[in-house]
Amino acid sequence: MSDIVDTPIAKPIAAAASPPSLLRLIREDIGCVRSRDPAARSEVETLLTYPGIHALIWHRLAHRLWARGWRFPARLLSWLGRFLSNVDIHPGAEIGRRFFIDHGACVVIGETAEVGDDVTLYHGVTLGGTSWSPGKRHPTLEDGVVVGAGAKILGPITIGPRTRVGANSVVIQSTPPDVTVVGIPAKVVRPEFTHRRTVGRIDLDHHLMPDPVGEALSVMLDRIDFLEAQLAHIRQKVRQGPPLPAPTSACEVDPILTQGAKQ
Repeated sequence: MSDIVDTPIAKPIAAAASPPSLLRLIREDIGCVRSRDPAARSEVETLLTYPGIHALIWHRLAHRLWARGWRFPARLLSWLGRFLSNVDIHPGAEIGRRFFIDHGACVVIGETAEVGDDVTLYHGVTLGGTSWSPGKRHPTLEDGVVVGAGAKILGPITIGPRTRVGANSVVIQSTPPDVTVVGIPAKVVRPEFTHRRTVGRIDLDHHLMPDPVGEALSVMLDRIDFLEAQLAHIRQKVRQGPPLPAPTSACEVDPILTQGAKQ
């Protein structure tokens, strides 16, 4: 009974917390880069040379205009951000804190997409829609998700917290938390808590991703080898013919000798 009473009490407290200021959000976006990109040397260099940061700053500004109902200025500012950074983020998309787009090329984030805190996207990622109807059309990425280069996440699905999406994967179904998904369509290939954990940093060992297609082909080849060996054994038995019955008397050993003896 106490659990039921305690649960709704925490919600008004969380709702009462004021949202962070725009300047604080941008500072957090810049500050998180050094913990996720070994090439980043300083915050000044990050601010001046990272197109993913530039795109995010433009989006933060455009989203504030969009939320206030100034749709055309928001779209115009979003277009300018895309022109300068090659990253297309719709001003209606909701982006959480400490968001990082590495390299920042050809990333597309749709209008109804929702991105949690501490999410990392690599170049070529698409958070796209699959429907013409209004409403929720784009995916939701919960906290701590890492999406590899070229991956496509399509439709109003939810990617669970701390999930890793392999490069060039196409995700069309929701995923549980703490898993790794790869493939077209993407499948869970590594369950929760089995991949290596890093303290304070994201796991950059993308080359250690499993290969489910290769594993399936290996199993099929082993099965084909076994069936071919079994078929060759059966063919050999057929060529030899059925075994001759054992003779029951000396006359059956050699019919020619038996006929000579009779004459």
